[in-house]
Amino acid sequence: MNTKASTNITGKLNRRRFLQAGAATGVIAMGPGVSLLMPADARADTAKLTVQYDWLIGNGQIGDVVAVDKGYFKDEGFEIEMIPGGPNSATLAPVVSGQAQLGQFSGVSQLLLARAAGAPVRVFATGYQQAPFAYFSLPKAPVHKPEDLYGKRIGIQPTARATLDALIAKTGLDASKLNISTMGFDMTPLAAGELDVVTGWITNTQALAVLGPDKITMMEGDAGIMDPGNVYFATDSAIEENADILARFLKAAARGWGYTYENPEEAVEITVAANPNLDLDIEKQTIPLVLKLSFDEGTAENGWGSFQISEISEQIELMNEIGMFNGATTPAAGEAATTAILDMTAADRPKYG
Repeated sequence: MNTKASTNITGKLNRRRFLQAGAATGVIAMGPGVSLLMPADARADTAKLTVQYDWLIGNGQIGDVVAVDKGYFKDEGFEIEMIPGGPNSATLAPVVSGQAQLGQFSGVSQLLLARAAGAPVRVFATGYQQAPFAYFSLPKAPVHKPEDLYGKRIGIQPTARATLDALIAKTGLDASKLNISTMGFDMTPLAAGELDVVTGWITNTQALAVLGPDKITMMEGDAGIMDPGNVYFATDSAIEENADILARFLKAAARGWGYTYENPEEAVEITVAANPNLDLDIEKQTIPLVLKLSFDEGTAENGWGSFQISEISEQIELMNEIGMFNGATTPAAGEAATTAILDMTAADRPKYG
C-alpha cells in the first residue's frame, strides 16, 4: 500500500463529520459472516464510530468486545463498528481517509513506518504492553537468551525478518553466525526436529499445542526490546480536534478490559459467542497470556492502555539502526505518539498489573 498516496486524500474532519463518517449500521463486524449486534436500547441519536483493526477480531480485542456487550460504548454515546483486518486488508487508509475514525495496528513499528512515509497518524494508547512475538524452542536445544541462538537452526516467517534484525542489533549478535531459514506459521518443523527455534505469537495457542507443555519461550522483552502491541491510533486532526471523542472511546474500552481482567472466563464466553469461529477451550487457555500482555507494572501505576514516549523513542532508534525507514524521514517520538488521550482518561482506566 502506498501510504504517501493515502495521505493525499486526507482532509480535516470537523466534529460532525468525525461522528457521522462511520457506517450507518449498529452492527459490529467480527469476521467473515459474523456480526455482533449493538444493545437493542441504543439511543436513536447515538453517534456511529468506526474502528479499523489490523487483524481478525479475536483474543487481542477481547476487552473491546466486552465493552460492546456490556453497553460501555453506548454509555459514552457511541455505536461502534469494529472492522476486522486480515492478510489482504488495509488498516491505515480507512483511518487516514476518514472512513474509520480510529484504528489499531498489531505493533507500534507499523505506525512508525506509516508516519515516516508521511501518514499523519499518531499512537494514543496501547492494548498490549509488549507484542506477543516470541522465539520457541524445546529442552533438547533450549533458547533462554539471545546468545543461545548461536548454533541453532532458526526458522522465521518472512514478515519476522525485521523483528529478528532488531534483536540482533539490540543484543550485538553476529548475524553471520546465525543459521536462519524461512518457514510458514506451522510449528511442526520444531516438533519434528527439523528446526531448533521457530518464531510466532504466544497467543496462538492452537498452533503451539503441537510443541507440548515443555516448550521454552523467549520474548522480545527478554532481550530488552519493548515493542508495544495492539496500538490504537488516529489522525493528527482527530487527536487535535476531537480529543474528547477519542477519550470517551478509550474510557469505554478500558472498562471492557477491566471487566475482562476481573472476569476472564466470562469475557472469553462473550467473545466466542460473538465470533463462533473461535474455539472456547483454546481461548480459555489463552486468556492468561492475553492478560499478561495487557497488564504489567506499568499499567498497575498508570492504567490499562498506557505507554511511555521514551519507549516509542527507543523503538525509533532501533528501527533506524537496522535501516527500516529506508531513506524516509525518521519520525520524532513526539510526532508519532501522544499521551494526551491517556491524560484525559487517567482516572477511568483500570490499574491492574
